This record gives sequence, structure tokens and C-alpha cells, in this order.
Amino acid sequence: MTPEQTELVERIRALIADEPVQREGSMFGGRSFMVNEKMIVSALRDGDLLVRVDADRHDEILTRPGAMQAEMGSGRDMGPGWIEVAADAISDDERLSSWIGIAMDYNRIVTSGRS
Repeated sequence: MTPEQTELVERIRALIADEPVQREGSMFGGRSFMVNEKMIVSALRDGDLLVRVDADRHDEILTRPGAMQAEMGSGRDMGPGWIEVAADAISDDERLSSWIGIAMDYNRIVTSGRS
């Protein structure tokens, strides 16, 4: 892992430490974190964050600072519900926590079967 990715991974681990069912693994070119067997975020090599969000809120969430449509490779849009957040937009734990909160909101909907 790169130094940027390693730092982000440690910060994510600390922020989700209280979640009862979690694991992590390599996916989407990063270190991905799953809660209740559903991916919430992935720490990318450059320190950016891939976030799984509610597709119905995609356009609204995309207006947040540092948010951009996630791509899988150059020019291949991952579609609604996948947002990449620039490293400088998650430089403090408050902002990172906000993004994890958005991902966890969607995670709770999906794992409860309401999606």
C-alpha cells in the first residue's frame, strides 16, 4: 500500500471500530471496508475514497466538495451510487466521518432489505 492509502486505512478502521460486523479486503483497486457484508468505502492508492451511496441520492451527494463520479478505469463510469472523494476533501476526521456516515446510511437501508 502507498503511504496515503495506509494512513486512510488506519483512519477508517478507527472510525468504524464500533461496527459489530465488519471486514476488509482488496477490491476496486483499494482496501475496501465492508459492514454487514456490504461495502461501504474503499481507500484508494492515492488517498482518495470510493464511497457506496444510495443511488437515489447520487446527484445530490455528488455536489459535496471533493466528490466526483467514480470511474473504473479511464472513462468507464461506475454508475449511480458510486462516488469518489478527493483526498484533500477528507483531510480531517470530521469530513471523513461525514462520508462514512453517508455510506453507513445506505448500508443500513440495504441490510434491512428496504432497498
